[in-house]
Amino acid sequence: MTRNISKSVVGFTAGILLMGCGATTMISTPIEKIDSMPLKVTDLTESQKKSWGHADLASDTIPGMSVDKAYREIIGTKKGSKVIVAVLDSGIDLEHEDLDGVLWTNKKERPGNGKDDDKNGYIDDIHGYNFLGESYNEQLEYARILRLKLGDAGLQAKAKTELDKEYQQALGNKQQYEQILQAVENADAAIKQHLGKSEYTKKDVSGIKSENQDMQRHVAVLTQMYTFADSIPEVLEELNNGIKHFTEQLNYNLKVDFDGRKIVGDDPYDLMDTNYGNGNPQNRVDDESHGTHVAGIIAAERNNGKGANGVANNVAIMSIRAVPNGDEYDKDIALGIRYAVDNGAKIINCSFGKSFSPNADWVYDAIKYAASKDVLIVHAAGNDGANLDDPKNPNYPNDQINNGSEFADNVITVGALDPEYGSDMVAAYSNYGAINVDVFAPGTDIYSTIPNNKYEFMPGTSMASPGVAGVAALVRSQYPSLSASQVKKVILDSGLSVKAAVILGGDASKNNTLDKISTSGKIVNAYNALIIARGMATGK
Repeated sequence: MTRNISKSVVGFTAGILLMGCGATTMISTPIEKIDSMPLKVTDLTESQKKSWGHADLASDTIPGMSVDKAYREIIGTKKGSKVIVAVLDSGIDLEHEDLDGVLWTNKKERPGNGKDDDKNGYIDDIHGYNFLGESYNEQLEYARILRLKLGDAGLQAKAKTELDKEYQQALGNKQQYEQILQAVENADAAIKQHLGKSEYTKKDVSGIKSENQDMQRHVAVLTQMYTFADSIPEVLEELNNGIKHFTEQLNYNLKVDFDGRKIVGDDPYDLMDTNYGNGNPQNRVDDESHGTHVAGIIAAERNNGKGANGVANNVAIMSIRAVPNGDEYDKDIALGIRYAVDNGAKIINCSFGKSFSPNADWVYDAIKYAASKDVLIVHAAGNDGANLDDPKNPNYPNDQINNGSEFADNVITVGALDPEYGSDMVAAYSNYGAINVDVFAPGTDIYSTIPNNKYEFMPGTSMASPGVAGVAALVRSQYPSLSASQVKKVILDSGLSVKAAVILGGDASKNNTLDKISTSGKIVNAYNALIIARGMATGK
C-alpha cells in the first residue's frame, strides 16, 4: 500500500530567494530527523497515485518534484522555446492519443519514399530511427560474451559466473511462481465453490469459518495474497506475468546459443557497419511498452482530459529504438546518441543499463560528442538496490571510468524514490552511490502511457530518469541560453536536501543520508530549478 505523511503532523520552513522586483519562495526541506517523531501516514488518493511525482513536498507531504506548483506559480501560460527530447529506448507507440501531438517530425524527410531526403544517413526517419530492425528478444551481454567468445579469458570467466548465477535464480523464481500460482488457483476454485459465487471479496474470505483443514489452508493462501494486491484476479495476473518474464529470461536473455540479432543483418561489433535498421521507431509488440511509458512521463500532452500529464509542456519527442528485450548493444547506443545530437535533440533520456559493456569506449565517445554539442543526457541509475561506487557493481553507460573524475559534464544519473516521505523513501530497488548517482526523483508506481491508448503504473529508475529529463526540458525551454552543463548544475543545486538517514536496498540495517549516497544529496525539484535557472540566466 502506498502511503504519505499527513500534512497535519510536519512543520515546514522556507527560505527566500530574491529575484527582480519581487520575491519567490524556495522550498527547503522539512524537519531534519524524519523518524524522530511519530509521523502519521495516510493512503494516497486515486488522483495522487496517478500524479504523485508532480506533487509538492511542503503542501502535499509527498516527495514529488513540485511540477504542478511550478506551472501554477512560475510558468503559467508561458510556453517557452520548443525543446527536442530524444527517448533512446524500446520504441514508442507513435499513434498514442497522449503522444501523437508531441512527436518530433523531421520536416526535411519525405515519408515512405525509400530515400534519404535530408542526407543525414538515415532513410525515412520521420519521427526518429529504429536501430533494432524487426528484432525484439535479445540476450544479456554476458550471454553474448560467452556465445561469441568476446574479450579475454578473464572477461569470459566473469561472464560465466554471472550467467550461471542469474540462470539458477531465474529458474528458481519460475518454479516458485508456478508453485504459488497452482496454490492460488486451487484456493480460488475452492473458495468460489464454498461461497457459491464466481466473484468474492477479501471480506468474504475473512468471514469463512471452517473446521476443514483444506479450506483453512485455502483461506490462508488467499489471505496472504491479499497483502500483495486488492483482488485475486490481480494476483493471478501478476503471477502469470512473472512466469512469462522468467520464461523469457531462460529462453532468450540467458540462453547462450540464442541469437536475437541475426534478423537485423549487421555486425553489431563493427561501429562502421551503419547500413542497418529502418525509419520506423514504433514498438513492435504490445509488451514493448517501456519506451512509450518513458515518453509519457516526459511529455504526455498536459491538461487534455486524457490519462496522464507529462512534466514538460513544450517538447518534441524523438523516438530512437535501440533497447531490446535484453541488453542493448553498445553500437546501437553510440549511434543512437549521435543520431539524436545530429538531428537537434537537446536532451537525451537513457532509461537502460547493463553490467558488462565490451565496447564501452564507443558510448563514452558518443557522450563526449553530445557534450561538445551542448546536449544533456539523463540516465537511470539501475534497479539492483546496489552501491554503484563498489567496483563489484558496474553499471553502463556512465560518465566516469573506475570511479574517476567525470570525463564529461553533461550526464545526470538518477536514483528512484517511493511516494512515502521518510526513511523508506529511497526505493528498495534503486541503485545509489556518492560518485555514480547524482540525484533522486520519483520512480515507484509512476502512471503513464503504454501502447494502444492505454495507461499503466510502472516502477523503476527508468521512470525516475524521464521525470528529471522533463524538468531539464522545462528549464531549457524557459531559459534556452543555459548550456547543458549549466542545466545539470541547476538541477543538482536546486533539489531538496534531506538530512535524515534513508534505508538502502530494502535492508533496514543499511542506511545513510542522501549526501552519502549521491553527489548532490538531494531530490529533484522543478519549482526550485526554475528559480535558480532564472537567476543563472539573467544574473538576478
